Amino acid sequence: MTDHQTTARRFSTGRWRRLRSLRVRLIAVFAAVALLAAVSASGIAYWLNRDAVLKRAQDTALNDFRVSLTRNVSELPLNASCPELASLASSVASSGLTYDVVVVDPAHPECAASSDPAHFTLADVPTALQSTVAKPREVSESNPYPYHLYWQRQNLEGRPFVIGGTKVVPNGPTAYMFKSLENERADLNTLGWSLAIATLLALIGSALLAQAASATVLRPVKRLGDAARRLGEGHLDTRLEVEGSDELADLARTFNRAAESLHEQVEELSAREAQSRRFVADMSHELRTPLTAMTAVTDILEDEAESLDPMIEPAVRLVVSETRRLSDLVENLMEVTRFDAGTAKLVADEVDVADLIMSCIDGRAWYDAVEVDAPRGILAVVDPRRLDVVFANLIGNALKHGGSPVRVKVRQDGESVVVEVSDSGPGIPEDVLPHVFDRFYKADRGRARSEGSGLGLSIAMANAQIHGGTITAANGEVGAVFTLTLPLAPPPPPSAGEAEGGPVGDAEDKDAT
Repeated sequence: MTDHQTTARRFSTGRWRRLRSLRVRLIAVFAAVALLAAVSASGIAYWLNRDAVLKRAQDTALNDFRVSLTRNVSELPLNASCPELASLASSVASSGLTYDVVVVDPAHPECAASSDPAHFTLADVPTALQSTVAKPREVSESNPYPYHLYWQRQNLEGRPFVIGGTKVVPNGPTAYMFKSLENERADLNTLGWSLAIATLLALIGSALLAQAASATVLRPVKRLGDAARRLGEGHLDTRLEVEGSDELADLARTFNRAAESLHEQVEELSAREAQSRRFVADMSHELRTPLTAMTAVTDILEDEAESLDPMIEPAVRLVVSETRRLSDLVENLMEVTRFDAGTAKLVADEVDVADLIMSCIDGRAWYDAVEVDAPRGILAVVDPRRLDVVFANLIGNALKHGGSPVRVKVRQDGESVVVEVSDSGPGIPEDVLPHVFDRFYKADRGRARSEGSGLGLSIAMANAQIHGGTITAANGEVGAVFTLTLPLAPPPPPSAGEAEGGPVGDAEDKDAT
């Protein structure tokens, strides 16, 4: 993946996280609710006002048209001529309201008089309206007249009009009115823009209100998140200030109670752990003195084992073996307590890694069982004693459980040195791999009294980590492969607490010297 793609992905991820934040979602919900309410209210208001404005305009025009037509048609003679029809149209249209009139007489169907012949003729009247106006209705008590005034709204050349028509009874002409609704449309457009602006202002106001509400709600949530983060980092004395008696205050009280309970439990566990470490350290120290004497005696017994009674010799060799095993276990336990107490010290020096490996192999007489591929000249600042412990554990473990030949390969990888130790055995079972560095872990549970204590690999890992490195375990093509990775540069100096050490470390160091 290129740098551009990586940057784009990070930007997209960050933007997606911002969009998913509670503040953004709260503002979006407020805005959506406000927008829905404002649009609904504006739409209802617009349609109600539209119907009211149009109905008022058309009712006024139709009533005036009826009154003017009734007043002026009485002066029209029977079988009126075209000029007389035109005069009637002009008279009706001049009533005071601005509309135009078209008059048609059945006696002169070819003559359709108009108050504005250039713009309005009979052809502009909708066919449906003409047929409805000309069709008589049955006269009854509830309907004393056969003809009525009908109207229809129609767009003519893009302009809105209300067109009304009626027939003068019994044998009079038919008149049609054209009333423009341009003014009403302009008023409705102004109303629409006003409602749109009001909707926009409501949306902005809701966003500001949501921002204020989210700040009020999310500020305690942010403080809770910060407190939880500090608690997770180990600051067990973190507490929240409780304000009010709402749900957020209850949440803060619950957090404080949980933090207090956790603090007490951690202190109790820490005290028990410190007591356990102290017990192991004290026990190890107390065992070292008798073990020193026992080791001296067992060395003598081992030298004289061949001259002893054949019935006694196996018991003597068993005592010698178990005494040395107990001595190694005590030394390992003391080393573990140093790491647990944080008092393990690093005495670093610049050494050649190849020389250190060869010294480890020579000191344990592993010449014929180990194949070494270690170029000279790879210098690292390490603690030779601790690194010797690491190499001894890895190579010894490979010889014991994997079988020879064991191969040790050293290479430099940038600012690190990598040491691979592989064997020729069957490898490590997959269910065992995650636990090989656990203390007292043994792959074969049935071999509880095997020579190993189960501490070697865990001590090797601790020594690698104190150098700033690590050890990994895996299966290669043949056998198991342990890979040690260490930085070439010296690790950072220990903190003041580590340099001074605790009471356990002080007692161990004094006893060890």
